[in-house]
Amino acid sequence: MGHCLGSALASTQRQSVVQPSPARARGIPTAFLLVLATTVTCVCAPPVRAQEQTAPSGTSWSVEAGAGVEYDTNVSVSEVDLSSGESDYALTADFQIGARQRFSDRTQGSLTYDISQSTYREFSRVDRLTHFLGADLTTEIGGASAGFSAYYIDTKLDGDGFLRFLRLSPALSGFVSQRWFARSAYVYSERDIDERPRRDALTHAGEIDFYYFHRGLRSYVNIGYRYRDEDAVAEEFDFRAHAFKARYIRRLDLFGRQAKAEAAVRYELRDYANDEPTIGEPRDDDRLRWKLDFEIPVTGHFTWQWYYSYGDYSSNLPRAAFTQTILGTRLQYQW
Repeated sequence: MGHCLGSALASTQRQSVVQPSPARARGIPTAFLLVLATTVTCVCAPPVRAQEQTAPSGTSWSVEAGAGVEYDTNVSVSEVDLSSGESDYALTADFQIGARQRFSDRTQGSLTYDISQSTYREFSRVDRLTHFLGADLTTEIGGASAGFSAYYIDTKLDGDGFLRFLRLSPALSGFVSQRWFARSAYVYSERDIDERPRRDALTHAGEIDFYYFHRGLRSYVNIGYRYRDEDAVAEEFDFRAHAFKARYIRRLDLFGRQAKAEAAVRYELRDYANDEPTIGEPRDDDRLRWKLDFEIPVTGHFTWQWYYSYGDYSSNLPRAAFTQTILGTRLQYQW
């Protein structure tokens, strides 16, 4: 099975730039209702805010770099429904630089560039190099914060072009009470996969998140919902999805340092609109993912991280049904 994965991915070598195909317009009332509901709630609520100091105007810079190793029980490329059924180790590395500009007491923006690499011991055909460029702008409006974010991702597999992804998202957020914070967003995205133009897609989504701060940033809960409508070039890849998530974050004192622990679960139900040719009926996918993350500072700038994730991908399309466990550790530098 591992050989099949490598052979299938060998065809991703770029020969020409695939131009996005025109997509069919489709209404998304659920997405706009999510944004509208939180807009009304945040703007009408009293401006209850966490205690903060006004930052001076100017530009601030940040740098992050990390390196580690992880064990993957099922090396896969989920974007094209390929899994090997075999395990492997990978070395990971990433570097990020960011700039934040405060234009006024109410408005600020940021720009981030990130490059990351995963290098497998055996499955070199899925060695992944990803470039990420992101920008966002936020401003305070009454008791709420309005923002707009944009990012572009370019991913290569084994040195060959594979995936390009563009995401644009306006959002609104704010405290609705002393302990509750809400955020809603509309998301538009475009995906282009080399040598697989039938999977190119436009996506509209609406998402809403609630945060409950039990002890400020030391202990809080995040619950969220996302509606997603994806329109691909090939009709068998069109789907609508409902996704739910829950996260708990806790900061605790350990050996005289403030460690951070996080537990998260995500569940997504995908409803495909048209028949998949190999099974003669529409796909029906359920995706359940768990993640545990633990970070402890080593020195003033270095952090040691351990993470565990488990994914159960259920589908009536055999090649899209698999499980995957990832266990990893990394050392991260922040400045």
